[in-house]
Amino acid sequence: MHQVLRQGKKAGTAVLGGLVVLLGIILIPYPGPGWLIVFAGFAILATEFEFARTSLHWLRKRYDAWVEWLRAQPLIIRLLAIGFTCLVVLATIYLLNTFGILNRMLQLNQPWLISPFFR
Repeated sequence: MHQVLRQGKKAGTAVLGGLVVLLGIILIPYPGPGWLIVFAGFAILATEFEFARTSLHWLRKRYDAWVEWLRAQPLIIRLLAIGFTCLVVLATIYLLNTFGILNRMLQLNQPWLISPFFR
C-alpha cells in the first residue's frame, strides 16, 4: 500500500507541476508573473524529479543571462524586444477572440476583429 501512495503522490506532483509550468509558459509574454509561475512549477516538480531540479537551475541561469544581456543592449534593441512582446500579446489576444467578444459587446460590426478560430 505504501508503494501505491508513493506513486500516487509522484503522479499528482507531476500533473500539478506540469500544469503550473504550462500556465507559466502561456503567461510569459503578458504583464505579470509568467516566469515566476514557470519557476514555481519546476520547483513543484523538483520535489519529486531530479530532471526538474537540474532544469530549474539551468532555466534560472538562462533567465538571468537574458536579463543581463538585455540590460546591456542599446535602447533600440530593448524597444524592439518590448515591441515584439507586444505583438505576441496582441496576436494571442486576437486568436483567442477577445477582440471579437468586444466587437460583439460594443456592436462594432467589424468582422476582421473576429478570430479565424471563432468564425
